[in-house]
Amino acid sequence: MNELGELRPSQLIFTFGIGSLVDLPNMSAMVMGLDDWDTRYCTEVEEDGLVAAVQKRLGAQLSKLYRPPIKLESMDRDPAAPAIGVPVAPFPRWMRCSICDTLATVESGVFKLIQDPYRPDKTEYVHQGCLKSQGSRSPSAFSVRFLLACREGHLTDFPWLDFVHKGKVPCRPATLSLREFGASGDASDIVVKCHSCGEDRRMADAFDPDAAFRCSGHHPHLRLVEHDCKEQAKTILLGASNSWFPTALSALSIPAATDKLGKLVEEQWAKLMNANSLAKVGFYREEQQNYQSLIPLFGEFSDTEIWAAIEAKREGGQKGAAPAEDLKTPEWQVFSNPDTAAENRDFKLKRVAPPKGFEAFFEDTVLVERIREVRALLGFTRIESNADFAEATMLKDGRLTRLCRESPKWLPASEVRGEGIFLRMREEVLLAWQNKAEVQQLQQEFLDSHKAWRRLRKLAPVQEGFPGIRLVLLHSLAHALMRQIVLDCGYTAASIRERLYSRQPGEDGGPMAGILLYTAAPDSEGTLGGLVELGDPLTLGRHIQQALESMRLCASDPLCSEHRPDTLGRGIQGACCHACQFSPETSCERGNRYLDRSVLVNTFSARGTAFFE
Repeated sequence: MNELGELRPSQLIFTFGIGSLVDLPNMSAMVMGLDDWDTRYCTEVEEDGLVAAVQKRLGAQLSKLYRPPIKLESMDRDPAAPAIGVPVAPFPRWMRCSICDTLATVESGVFKLIQDPYRPDKTEYVHQGCLKSQGSRSPSAFSVRFLLACREGHLTDFPWLDFVHKGKVPCRPATLSLREFGASGDASDIVVKCHSCGEDRRMADAFDPDAAFRCSGHHPHLRLVEHDCKEQAKTILLGASNSWFPTALSALSIPAATDKLGKLVEEQWAKLMNANSLAKVGFYREEQQNYQSLIPLFGEFSDTEIWAAIEAKREGGQKGAAPAEDLKTPEWQVFSNPDTAAENRDFKLKRVAPPKGFEAFFEDTVLVERIREVRALLGFTRIESNADFAEATMLKDGRLTRLCRESPKWLPASEVRGEGIFLRMREEVLLAWQNKAEVQQLQQEFLDSHKAWRRLRKLAPVQEGFPGIRLVLLHSLAHALMRQIVLDCGYTAASIRERLYSRQPGEDGGPMAGILLYTAAPDSEGTLGGLVELGDPLTLGRHIQQALESMRLCASDPLCSEHRPDTLGRGIQGACCHACQFSPETSCERGNRYLDRSVLVNTFSARGTAFFE
């Protein structure tokens, strides 16, 4: 069972990352930036391809990925053990007394911080001297639930003094209270009052569309203020889903070496990467303390052979390789040729026949018996999410709030190991489908919706990054299949993730047309082979058939089937909704955009665009 305030490493990438707010028992806290992290207790994560891709956006100074620090249970029993964890700070800075409703900042002296080193979950602010308190214990004070945020990633305390005085000169000093009338918790029932002058105001005014708040440019996770922000701030609630959107990038660990020595060098690269000469390799044999584990592994090889393998690893793949930001081309090449793919302890493939009954649509199936994925947190946004960076080449688009004051030298990352199924579609069948007039018309609708979405977010050129109808088909199939296989594989829906490979014949690295469904959750469920087992041609064919049948009718029909990609910039979806196609955020690499079940099968309102009819 997790302790209070304890988070999994993956949660620090997708849910409670740097710049987000974490609910503690008696207050909320801001996860601080990388400047406050102590990397002595972090473990380095090796994934050169991902580092190279991130460098294209964040700069060449970035050279490492670190897993968040993990505190061992034995340290809880040792009073002299160092404080290990992720740094946080109380935020918002305004608190409210639970008895008298007094509203003040933690710096005002009205509230006092009470800490218990043996019970951190008991740490709280109390209102000493509360006039309405009837017991000997001072009443607790809690974080207020109103904040201001803007699209540039700034977050600040709500301007209580200016708000209650309606733009007039605030009282100095001012005694404020925040009271709720009624049990609904609605903003119209919450009133802030200045007892110094008698002014009061309902919080519903803060959510008025015409309410204009100037952004303060505050980055609390960096303890930094940027005074030149031109955005209008928006009132949000503490814990609101739009207060923090992660911007992450992931890569699969694909081994390049096929010989025994090459595989050993790849597996031990964390210790061998600093070897810069043949003499250094000899030093590793003599230095017993840190490199003793290497001696039995490399005992049958000479120093010259080991040095040659290290150089090959360091320089390998550069000649004729895909650009650093192109992570999917090497993955596609391996999945398309599994019989010649290298294997190691984190990667193993097995080719099997196409799904039974769908041989005309799929080229083959590849069982991914072992796989490792590394995810890095690049930054975050507020109010609006970026288009998910499914491709590293998309990193130049969108806003990105930085994780430290200066250019980062490292990023927080997590790694997961699991299993998966890869499906490759027949290119000639796919091209014939794409050339149908009805499909071309649907593609134009998605393109118009894509342009509107980018235009609303001031991303130029508006047509850039459009993935085409090919990806809509692959994406919709992946979601339909994920919803079906969770019924049998033993994993939850949030534990299965998609990876899409979609490129036209004329594009760099193309053509690509495949989907990878794999486990991607480092929790107690583990990887028990349940997903790979479903890759049996007969079993997988049955699941595909059932998945397609479930797409014909939605619980929200006919409204769902009649939905078309809109041109207002609100979303980029066709016939899809939470009842039929949407998947958890952790499962979808496109943010539930570019989905339409009418490209799979005929629906109530669509005919002629179905691929499997």
